[in-house]
Amino acid sequence: MADKASSGSAAAAGRVPVVDQPERIRNVVLVGHSGAGKTTLVEALLLAAGVINRMGRVEDGTTVTDFDEAEIRQQRSISLALAPLEFDGVKVNLLDAPGYADFVGDLRAGLRAADAALFVTSAADGIDGSTRMLWEECGRVGMPRAVVVTKLDSQRGNFDEVVAECQRAFGNGVAPLYVPVRPAPDAPPSGLLGLLSGQVAEYREGRREVRPAADEQWRAAEAVRNSLIEGIISESEDETLMDRYLAGEEIDEKTVIADLEKAVARGSFYPVLGACAPSGLGTVEILELITRAFPSPVERPIPPVMSLYGGPQRELSCDPKGPLAAEVVKTTSDPYVGRISLVRIFSGTLRPDTTVHVSGHGMVDRGHEDHDVDERIGALSCPLGKTMRPIPHGIAGDIVAIAKLSRAETGDTLSDKDTPLLMSPWEMPEPLLPVAIHAKSKSDEDKLSQSINRLAAEDPTLRIEMNAETHQLVLWCMGEAHADVVLDRLKSRYGVEVETVPLRVPLRETFATKATGHGRHVKQSGGHGQYGICDIEVEPLPEGSGFEFVDRIVGGVIPKQFIPSVEKGIRAQMEKGVVAGYPVVDIRVTLVDGKTHPVDSSDIAFQLAGALALKEAAKSAQMLILEPVDEVGVLVSDEYVGAVMSDLSGRRGRVTGTEPVGQGRTLVKAEVPEIEITRYAVDLRSLSHGTGTFTRKRLRYEPMPAHLAQKVIAEYKEE
Repeated sequence: MADKASSGSAAAAGRVPVVDQPERIRNVVLVGHSGAGKTTLVEALLLAAGVINRMGRVEDGTTVTDFDEAEIRQQRSISLALAPLEFDGVKVNLLDAPGYADFVGDLRAGLRAADAALFVTSAADGIDGSTRMLWEECGRVGMPRAVVVTKLDSQRGNFDEVVAECQRAFGNGVAPLYVPVRPAPDAPPSGLLGLLSGQVAEYREGRREVRPAADEQWRAAEAVRNSLIEGIISESEDETLMDRYLAGEEIDEKTVIADLEKAVARGSFYPVLGACAPSGLGTVEILELITRAFPSPVERPIPPVMSLYGGPQRELSCDPKGPLAAEVVKTTSDPYVGRISLVRIFSGTLRPDTTVHVSGHGMVDRGHEDHDVDERIGALSCPLGKTMRPIPHGIAGDIVAIAKLSRAETGDTLSDKDTPLLMSPWEMPEPLLPVAIHAKSKSDEDKLSQSINRLAAEDPTLRIEMNAETHQLVLWCMGEAHADVVLDRLKSRYGVEVETVPLRVPLRETFATKATGHGRHVKQSGGHGQYGICDIEVEPLPEGSGFEFVDRIVGGVIPKQFIPSVEKGIRAQMEKGVVAGYPVVDIRVTLVDGKTHPVDSSDIAFQLAGALALKEAAKSAQMLILEPVDEVGVLVSDEYVGAVMSDLSGRRGRVTGTEPVGQGRTLVKAEVPEIEITRYAVDLRSLSHGTGTFTRKRLRYEPMPAHLAQKVIAEYKEE
């Protein structure tokens, strides 16, 4: 890009950028692993654009990027944050996405809201497996990208090595656009040399000065420059350009820059820039790239939009005069303001004090119901940290905040109430770490349900389950950090304290052998007594057969009206279990004999007799504890396949096959007892250095090994 002597038309500190043309908007998400320096880079860009007057602060002292107190305490960026600025007449919405794997839901929300990505990596740390996974996340949605190498002032920093790593990992489309300039070999960089312009931008004492590169600097960068130009020309739509270049013709700088901008915008070329946030090094160059090479919302396709109630797909464009189609990409709750919805407008114009239609797909399995309501919106704001700055309207392509939109949840569509629309949802990751909780006190229990539902409205990656078998409230989370944040928010926002408890896996009991049982419930205590006696035979059935009840009573030894009572009592006892407190399954019970009393026999007496008979039969039978077995698919880098297979075997798993899936990754398929993988989301991340993912699906029930079954039975008896 052409170098400039100043930061362009930087906005006054704290000024709200407002635009009326989508072509003058850039929505950029910052992506990178945790600790790469994304948040610090956002602050440096805000400072360079004049939005703030010192790193991290606006004029009133408000922090720029921290929004949630839980984030400050835990010192990690865990949610999507918006930071708008204006540069050269272009509004730039910077979306700071979390890099921690547990918060991939917010990352995908950022990718949905943005039109391009700054892929941030540290010169000190380079790239790792999690970095590659983040790159793949961007690639799956066809996101144009540029790479920013931060922390160039680090003693361990090596810009050239990081560029080489990126080229090895991400392909030949990665090439540096600038190279660092150092006053001495071991000194931190003081400037950047533009490989296309031949200009050096020096950053000293908060000022930026541009000068021509010295001859020795230009010669040292010649090989890198030639490689850059060849890469740009290979992406050019002018097929004659490469032939002319190889023939020795000097290609005009403006032509090369124009081809670069087009290649970046369509996502086929990924320029690399260096940055050092404390000194501001590279900030102007990054803003130039964003405003000149990244696509505007007009150049990016709109997600598929359907007319509500099953109508045909609507073809919309990024037009402020078109029908309203907007999407809630993030929902947060503020103790003072209430619910705040971050909304990306894809079509139309959103104005304050208007009524919109809110429609949601719902995810019933995660505690989100389908909804379809009209709701009046209040003021529109442009957020900067915790500060909400009012704006008159939001146009197609922009991102705005709406306060107190009470019915809208993350992923919902906002549209005109007369022509309601529904946008296709983005893919939500499946939470795979179960955390069982219960309220600490009665007052906490009264508030728990409503508070958890509010958190679920904010976070589609959180699934709430009230397990009907174990009677436990289970929060399905993305990982330990995600679980910590959910529990912390319950306490800090809603004043609800909970305790985590051991997760109970829903086991089953069954008979392995035939048995007989005698049930006798006889009580005489004066007046009307109770009398019910029955004899049963129990035999096992194949898996999945359920329960069969057979009546073989002859001679009326048990009157017909009491035979259903025996069955009812047996069924009730099956639900309670007979040896370990888990439901009994897959048996046939035959009622063969019994006794009755003309006065004292009753429905309840024979129910109790039936239950006692089943318990008696269990004492003489060989009983099995059945455990659920899951079908597990583990996607992991080839280098970790052996470790994963060994680990699965150690969990009593059976590896059923492996399948290469390209790009150096393998899918390992296995059948594993569910009780062995309750924390697999955490363990796999550690085992694969953050690169592994897995899926799980309930397959069947199988007998638990005898020594483990005896342990379960012993624990039940102790309780």
